[in-house]
Amino acid sequence: MNRLHFIAIGLLSGTVGAALMFYMLKPGSSTQPIALKEEPARLIHTAHTPPSSGGLDAPSFANAAAVSVDAVVHVKTIQRSTASASPWYELFGYESPSRVAQGSGSGVIIDPSGYIITNHHVIQSADQIQVSLNNNRTYVATVMGTDPATDLAVLKIDVEHDIPALTFGASSDVEIGEWVLAVGNPFDLTSTVTAGIVSAKARSINILRGDPRTMEYPVESFIQTDAAVNPGNSGGALVNTAGELIGINTAIASRTGSFSGYSFAVPSSIAQKVAHDLITFGEVRRAYLGVHLEPVDEELAAELGLAEVAGCAIVRVVPNSGASEADLEIQDVILAVEEIPISNFPALQECIAQYHPGDYVNVDIVRNGQKERIQVQLKSRDGSITDTTSARASEANPTDWIASCNAGFSSPSASIRNSLNQPHGIQVISLSEGPLKDAGIRKGYIITRINGEDITETEQIRNAFESGEGGLLVEGIYPNGKTAYYGVAIPN
Repeated sequence: MNRLHFIAIGLLSGTVGAALMFYMLKPGSSTQPIALKEEPARLIHTAHTPPSSGGLDAPSFANAAAVSVDAVVHVKTIQRSTASASPWYELFGYESPSRVAQGSGSGVIIDPSGYIITNHHVIQSADQIQVSLNNNRTYVATVMGTDPATDLAVLKIDVEHDIPALTFGASSDVEIGEWVLAVGNPFDLTSTVTAGIVSAKARSINILRGDPRTMEYPVESFIQTDAAVNPGNSGGALVNTAGELIGINTAIASRTGSFSGYSFAVPSSIAQKVAHDLITFGEVRRAYLGVHLEPVDEELAAELGLAEVAGCAIVRVVPNSGASEADLEIQDVILAVEEIPISNFPALQECIAQYHPGDYVNVDIVRNGQKERIQVQLKSRDGSITDTTSARASEANPTDWIASCNAGFSSPSASIRNSLNQPHGIQVISLSEGPLKDAGIRKGYIITRINGEDITETEQIRNAFESGEGGLLVEGIYPNGKTAYYGVAIPN
């Protein structure tokens, strides 16, 4: 079976070739206007002009722009390096002169307290990072963590009061053809908004290199749009018409280094989980299913005797993985994971990237012509499911003082609340040996009621453990929609 690869296509005309390349969107230290052609400028129709014929009205993006502009920031970086100099400097006791390189990009405020998500390549190797808000206030930012495998990073600025933040939307609900806005700072032009449509999903362009320190594989499942983005847009927001964050603009396909029709954004399903992990743990706790896939085409469907051309066939099962322990087999065809259709490996990566090692997912497959649903416990790359909370988690997650629970808690994301139609509840985001785990509760569980009382904040969980006698009746729901009830013993 042939593996699917994304290839940069070179278009040839006579003896002249123009290769399609993929560019990160961070501008260099000195962005200057470039004349791309030595010919007089002329006005042309653009693909971004809304249609005016046929009685169709262009949608209004004013509300979405108003929501997102104040939550997108200008990220400026300073990198200092020692320039090579004459040995006479050192001989006479002088320090070698230093060189200062400046760069810039964009970022998105994801929490009113000052947490900002951006691209890893925007702040990579920076000695100092400055963040400018849309109101022209400037702050020095601290790096909370980076994830080269997804090209994401989280910054923190100390603010005096809450600042505008974007709400994560569900990128899994985004449809091809849907209108979107790109918000960022191209060419150091602050607060720039452009519109386009989603032209593809689950796109891999082989631009990421992963993390050599941890040997992490790159995770690519980009949202492809034709919203105009340029150098400086990296780390900026891709939002839907409701003003919800559905992606982080990262790269463009271009023959010139400037926008030529296609841009690529990390979907919010990946960005939200990465941001949570970096804030809570200082690292990404990445889960793996443990399979290699081949997209099903007509030829393969006929070979496997499939009734329809859909899904991806398993060509390898990784030993000691969740897939291996769940008895997934070569030639099983994966149709969906948690009811999300799987059409290629990037789609699987995007889906699994939302989970932690130890979480369970439902995998819909076709085996020998029969459809089955198999539950798989995801593992880390080394085959473990243990998720030991780090020192960063204790510092960043103030709920770790529930020592008797040995658990960490957080409010569920807006997308999870909306998908479950669940207005209240507190989610278990870390879990080690203790009464909750002993009762059978798994990480990701959303506690909605304890002893009949609605749970809206973590303090109620603490009070329940401190005032309860004997045991607690805990009610809740998992992100996949499965409700569950547990009897939890109170530690002496």
